[in-house]
Amino acid sequence: MLTGSEALKNYSVAVVGLGVSNIPVIRFLNNYGAKITACDRKEREQLSSSIIQLEKQGVEVISGSNYLDVLYDRRFDLIVRSPGIRPDIKQFVYAVSNGATLTSEIELVFELCKAPIIGVTGSDGKTTSTTLVALMLEHSGYSVHLGGNIGTPLIEEVLDYQENDRVVLELSSFQLMTMKKSPQYALITNLSPNHLDYHKSYQEYVDAKSNIYLWQKNNHALVLNLDNAETSLIAKLVSQRVKMFSRHKTVSEGACLIESELTLIENSCKYPICKQNEVKLVGLHNIENILGAASLAFSAGATLESIRKVAISFTGVEHRIEYVKELNGITFYNDSIASSPTRAIAGLNSFTDNIVLIAGGSDKYVPFDNFGEVVANRVKSLVLLGKTTDKIYTSTVNALKKQSKEMTIKKTQSLEEAVKTAYNLAESGDVVLLSPACASFDMFKNFVERGNLFKQYVQSL
Repeated sequence: MLTGSEALKNYSVAVVGLGVSNIPVIRFLNNYGAKITACDRKEREQLSSSIIQLEKQGVEVISGSNYLDVLYDRRFDLIVRSPGIRPDIKQFVYAVSNGATLTSEIELVFELCKAPIIGVTGSDGKTTSTTLVALMLEHSGYSVHLGGNIGTPLIEEVLDYQENDRVVLELSSFQLMTMKKSPQYALITNLSPNHLDYHKSYQEYVDAKSNIYLWQKNNHALVLNLDNAETSLIAKLVSQRVKMFSRHKTVSEGACLIESELTLIENSCKYPICKQNEVKLVGLHNIENILGAASLAFSAGATLESIRKVAISFTGVEHRIEYVKELNGITFYNDSIASSPTRAIAGLNSFTDNIVLIAGGSDKYVPFDNFGEVVANRVKSLVLLGKTTDKIYTSTVNALKKQSKEMTIKKTQSLEEAVKTAYNLAESGDVVLLSPACASFDMFKNFVERGNLFKQYVQSL
């Protein structure tokens, strides 16, 4: 699509959705002489001051409910969509049929980057795995640029990256959906139903994720989870070099646990990383995250010593089974990132103590049957909030009936009420865990705000 920044001069570009990733895109395109029309659903008074500042630099700004009409009225060379806007809306379809190329910030990075790109996707564990890979490469002496669905957008600096740098990206299904390039080194942590409020089907979600490897070349590397049914099947479908990671089985190439020791396996040689009990991260799912990250980082040039150093020192990312406080023998953990049932199940399985669980949120239209079974088995008391309250309640009660069990379940109207209720239900030695199994958008801006408020309410007990 683009051969370099010179190709951008005098391009007619519509930037649709003026969120975190697209403001830097506008600045980048404007610096290289593109003619930009910035479009957003928000009314003008709701737009950030940075957008108004760009208007003073010649960027046309169209706001309000009819912000997409301009795609019917004019022909554009390029349309840069925000990942949260589906690529098949009728305005995009019309514009593409009229000669426009539909792209995104992350696709522009792929087009313009001369450094190797390392990509991580999956239903759960993306951010932790991506962070681990970046640290392992950084400790190995590489200049690492972290972006995608984590950190800050990379578009404004991408032309400065050197061939020996490493670009590490966390890639969501929203970002991958229209990709026509894959990273040279790719990892899929796992796959399970998620984001079905955005995707039309689970198959569409899986197809979007598959773009992380679909465009790889034979000499590129793909790391897959042998313990996950979906990802283990992918190995049979591809021709590029595949490495597997597993917590339960020994692999021929990749990374696995051998007698409680995390081990890299490369060209039939075994390289011990560390003992399982040396890892500071909480939860068996984080052992999987380290194994996958180690295999990917090693493929991309990380040293064994750097991989080991990170594996035994890394304590986690905020909002991921994050210790908050102990009060009267009750320990509080913030796992606000757990926006899917599978992620919340991993959080529950991280503890052997009695758990008072706070769950619920906005509905992504994923099933809660399995989650209800696990809650019935693992949870002492359940505190619910948000739009999915009744769905989780029904799934849990049905599971309890099957198991002839009883559990205290409380429905609440706010996170503050949920925290107070959970504290009152807990006893010394218990864990109060926020692991919602749902997205946050019914009550909060995002999972970060939800997690921060949880910590605030806990601290005020």
